[in-house]
Amino acid sequence: VMTLGDVVKALDLEVKTCSSEMDRPVEGGYVSDLLSDVIAGAKEGDLWITLQLHQNVVAVAFLNNLAGIVIVGGREPDPDTLKKGEEQGVPIMVTSLPAYEVVGRLYEMGVRRKA
Repeated sequence: VMTLGDVVKALDLEVKTCSSEMDRPVEGGYVSDLLSDVIAGAKEGDLWITLQLHQNVVAVAFLNNLAGIVIVGGREPDPDTLKKGEEQGVPIMVTSLPAYEVVGRLYEMGVRRKA
């Protein structure tokens, strides 16, 4: 099973919160910018790919016990979101890559949706 650290290294992600959590297993992936969709569809251990920046992403990731959040497109979460991520133990990473490329690379690396 791939770890968050493996993904960070392979995709050259910038870790913004919870850098001590890089040994978390990445058991699947989910891409969506609609919070209600993520709440309903993402599974525990998924890595969430999104362009959303606000604090609610942390609550959703925490609620679903996700491996972490990758914010795409060179977008930077605000300090309040990062503070909430640290408090809740939710790793947040950023990349300049678009969501399409991040998901394609994850798929090539063997990260799949869990049944």
